[in-house]
Amino acid sequence: MSEVFRQIGKPSPGGIVCAADHASNRVPEDIDLCIPERLLHEHIAVDIGTEAIAERLARSHAIPAHIAAVSRLVCDFNREEDAPGLVPETSDGHPIPGNIGADREARLNRFHRPYHTALAGWLDEAYPALVLSLHSFTPRLETSDAARPWQVGVLYNQDERAARIAVPILEAEGLCVGDNLPYSGRDLNYTMNRHAEAQGRPYLGIEIRQDLAANAQDHARWADLLADVAQRVASALG
Repeated sequence: MSEVFRQIGKPSPGGIVCAADHASNRVPEDIDLCIPERLLHEHIAVDIGTEAIAERLARSHAIPAHIAAVSRLVCDFNREEDAPGLVPETSDGHPIPGNIGADREARLNRFHRPYHTALAGWLDEAYPALVLSLHSFTPRLETSDAARPWQVGVLYNQDERAARIAVPILEAEGLCVGDNLPYSGRDLNYTMNRHAEAQGRPYLGIEIRQDLAANAQDHARWADLLADVAQRVASALG
């Protein structure tokens, strides 16, 4: 569809849609980040598991997905345009030499703005009942000794409507749920701030721990669970 994003499925009014900002580890051939190849398969480059889960949500559960098609190390779509981390020069202790001195405006025009313009138009046409924001997190940061015991997190900024419904549903599944953890949506929530909170759209921000989203069986399980939770949340919101 473009070098910046893919869209799977067609949204319908009153339905549920999914956005996956960090689903890809792709780096365009004309950009050299000057990092070891192995880092492109780590959490600093991609939200592990989210692409496959978003695809399953779209193809098996009729939850259309807007999926990033470029690595967050090239341009982080879940950051404000003036945020230092939009074109990160370091990530979890790893230097990203190819981003030092990078043309931020060029990255914004090529990646960030087209991603969000397309997402805005997609949502405006759909009038969704709920936006599912899909991310994943590493069990432990390399720059911290703090454990991250949560199996799934529910993130939000000011609009807690969907979160307050989803947290007890997920806990009832026997999961250790982070309420605005492993980090707070009040600090990092750009995509949902722009496309959901600013528009009055309910949204459910989900963070899955990456060691629990490592293979096809995991992806299917999470897609099944999130589809059910999202439907129940949307129904409760009316």
